Amino acid sequence: MASVAPSFRVTLQPSGHSFSTDGSEPVLQAALDAGLTLPYGCRNGACGACKGKVLDGLVDHGAAQDQALSTADRAAGLTLFCCAKPLSDLVLECREVGTAKDIPVKIMPCRVQQIERVADDVIVLSLKLPANERLQFLGGQYIEFMLKDGKRRAFSIANAPHDDGFLQVHVRRIDGGEFTGHVFSGMKEKDILRFQGPYGSFFLREDSPKPVILVAGGTGFAPIKALVEHALHNHVARPMYLYWGARNRGGLYLPELPAAWAAAHPHLHYVPVLSDAAPQDAWSGRSGLVHRAVLEDHADLSAYQVYACGAPAMIDVARAEFVAHGLPPEEFFADAFTFATAVPEPA
Repeated sequence: MASVAPSFRVTLQPSGHSFSTDGSEPVLQAALDAGLTLPYGCRNGACGACKGKVLDGLVDHGAAQDQALSTADRAAGLTLFCCAKPLSDLVLECREVGTAKDIPVKIMPCRVQQIERVADDVIVLSLKLPANERLQFLGGQYIEFMLKDGKRRAFSIANAPHDDGFLQVHVRRIDGGEFTGHVFSGMKEKDILRFQGPYGSFFLREDSPKPVILVAGGTGFAPIKALVEHALHNHVARPMYLYWGARNRGGLYLPELPAAWAAAHPHLHYVPVLSDAAPQDAWSGRSGLVHRAVLEDHADLSAYQVYACGAPAMIDVARAEFVAHGLPPEEFFADAFTFATAVPEPA
């Protein structure tokens, strides 16, 4: 007769949130799978960022390292949630991550793991963190690359927080752009970069029941992608309407991905929009400005939240027109992309 896996109930204090687990995964992973975000750093028992107290119950401390969880810590009932596994029902004392201010900003190195050109002018960079490090972030936030000349370049993180083995950024080539020029012509796999982050307040407000409209212009799709993948992972069931605008078909550089989301999740709707389709695009879909497509479908926005990312001009116009069509101003969340170009030396 097959054995039945145990089921343990884990309750977090002071929030009162709880979830079930069979004990096969560490508490941190089980909490993340349940849509609850606890603080963490390395996720391998080395840094102590996820340390919390066991108020009731028993855990296996797992691979917690002595410098992060001392003998005195264990005697005091503390454990590291990234490697502790429940041996019974648990009541744990720990804070939860609810907003960006709950997450520490770090300076970290990373290695270029993969350089994938997905369009003539767009590259997807996959970045590997050191073996004993993780970056905690919210879906939609960004990092700043720290260049050798002291300058910085900001890019949104395109992967969701639960999928943090690599960081992914989407880089569009900008005429005269020093960093993007290097990405397209000089960067190689295994190159080392340094960044600081995470930053930004562009993330899904999960305490709202309102349907969500997502507006992406060009590579503004990157943080929208992270936000959507986080929402799907956490089984957010609110209706979501994703509008991705570009000049031509090539600007929709990952077209299969949002189409697959929409096919698999009835509450998610995807509308691609081209503003300047070329004859060779053979485009039969929606045309014009992406924010106008939203208004064609949603004349009254009073009951919605909007998350928009793209060029500043697009953001400014969308904000004004959406508010004019009933959107409460406090329900418009935006991340405007700006580009730094090289300044010619004076003659």
